Amino acid sequence: MEDTLIHTDVLRGGEFLIRESAPGDTFIPEELNEEQRMVKQMAEDFLKNEIVPNRPRIEKQEPGLSVALLEKAGELGLLGAHMPAQYGGTELDTNTNTVIADILGPCGSFSTSIAAHTGIGMLPILYFGTEEQKEKYLPRLISGELKAAYCLTEPGSGSDALNAKTRADLSADGSHYLISGQKMWITNAGFADIFIAFAKIGGDKFTGFIVERNTPGITLGEEEDKLGIKGSSTRQVFFENAKVPAENVLGEIGKGHLIAFNALNIGRYKLGVMCIGGNKEVINMAARYANERIQFGKPIGSFGAIQYKLAEMAIRNFAAESAAYRTSQLMQDKKAAAEAEGKSFGQATLEAAEEYAIECSILKIQGSEATDYCVDENVQIHGGIGFSEEYPAARAYRDSRINRIYEGTNEINRMLMVDQLFKRALKGQLDIVGPAWAVQKELASMPSFEKTEGEYGEEHKALADFRKIILMVAGGAAKMQMDGKLNLKEEQEILMNCADMMIDLFSAESMLLRIQKLGGLPKEQPREVYDAMLQVYFHDASARIAKNATDALVSFAEGDLLKTFLMGLKRFAKYPPVNVKEKRRLVADAVLKANGWCFG
Repeated sequence: MEDTLIHTDVLRGGEFLIRESAPGDTFIPEELNEEQRMVKQMAEDFLKNEIVPNRPRIEKQEPGLSVALLEKAGELGLLGAHMPAQYGGTELDTNTNTVIADILGPCGSFSTSIAAHTGIGMLPILYFGTEEQKEKYLPRLISGELKAAYCLTEPGSGSDALNAKTRADLSADGSHYLISGQKMWITNAGFADIFIAFAKIGGDKFTGFIVERNTPGITLGEEEDKLGIKGSSTRQVFFENAKVPAENVLGEIGKGHLIAFNALNIGRYKLGVMCIGGNKEVINMAARYANERIQFGKPIGSFGAIQYKLAEMAIRNFAAESAAYRTSQLMQDKKAAAEAEGKSFGQATLEAAEEYAIECSILKIQGSEATDYCVDENVQIHGGIGFSEEYPAARAYRDSRINRIYEGTNEINRMLMVDQLFKRALKGQLDIVGPAWAVQKELASMPSFEKTEGEYGEEHKALADFRKIILMVAGGAAKMQMDGKLNLKEEQEILMNCADMMIDLFSAESMLLRIQKLGGLPKEQPREVYDAMLQVYFHDASARIAKNATDALVSFAEGDLLKTFLMGLKRFAKYPPVNVKEKRRLVADAVLKANGWCFG
């Protein structure tokens, strides 16, 4: 890949909480190189020529259509863009793979099919398969000859995946395992050729297996009648003494959780990016209708209430996109560093996803929740016809809802973020104790009255203050736990408050880095439009962070300690007021003039 950016002094996972980044550390969609633009065009052509014309047929699950589309994607190299060349992949860098996911986001139901195949269906073999397993399966998965599914969820184990009941027992001669159990909500089950399945060997050793579809003892339930993504195949998979060769054990016996959780990291990142791509189509839909629909003698897009919605849709998606491409660069740099140390392509890819598990959860949460806002307001902008199944607004609304559930619910991802943060601190991988203690000492000192200076000075100061607020809350809660006065495992509300503040910090900084970097690149909109998005986001994020901090603090602190914390919060939450009405109108005007998404 020509002109691939590689940075050497990059943030570790979660380190954005204690360390600033520079604009040069991020990647933004406005700086695609020539080869990346060619790949983007190929993905756009696939969407335009293969998906859009076939959407009605996809939604009806026309037999063989999803299979044919996956095979077509394989012919174009879209199924192996993230795979090693030795198995037939095109081995494109992380940023180019992010572009592909972004473009394929509007594929609707087919987005689910291709994401399940290329992500949780293929990555476990790349990450944990033996060389024999990789050579046997990856080339045919990359070409599209084989289709993959991932069997983890069971009727009694969803988020609590390790509570699975599916059992595997080794035969007396050691040649095979007999697997029995039930899996549900399995994407691609109706046409998959192989299943990445999880079972407990002997009833206790949670282990991964590669199970071929023609294995005797496997049966499928009927297609689920779902709220949305109706064009994707979703069935139950039943194993009844399914005879699986011993050589099809995936990874180490008893270490299936490593496969399950590491595959999901990339799944979350890809899902977040696909949500962002889908949001662009929804914004296009909303802007076109706002320009065309005449009420009271003028387009409804001229009304402030509609402009608010369009601007907010654009701002939320711009923030999510900025965070996604920033994370893409972080993972690309980590992967390059691991390969330079002699790690294999698969191991380097695994380590990069594992390192940025916190950021991947942020992308999943932020992308899916931005999507829910966009599709909801799109229906509202369309009014009555938005509620009709004859128009695409309704389909987008239904399809979006699953995004907050699969790849780990947004609630689970929020708690995982904070859990990962504390685990890294305890292992010495991330020093949050020192910065948290520095904030405590600052609370005991006189406040500084220095004025901010330089370009985006207020935003840089706000980011520093956001960090102090989060460290104050997280540090205070951790101290209470160490003193035996708090059990954070039972205080999920506090964990979610902390996670939401982390999301706002990472997104706000990602937006700032992108806009600063745009200063030296061609821009699609006047600078004042980008600055308007930035200021609205910082204004609103400051208020959200203050509320989340207050909600958390009053739930575990009291008396003088609470007073000290609240005084500190008042000191740090000081982003200047913004005329958000006028700023949003600037953004909405740009969207309406372009008849849709017009950034990057």
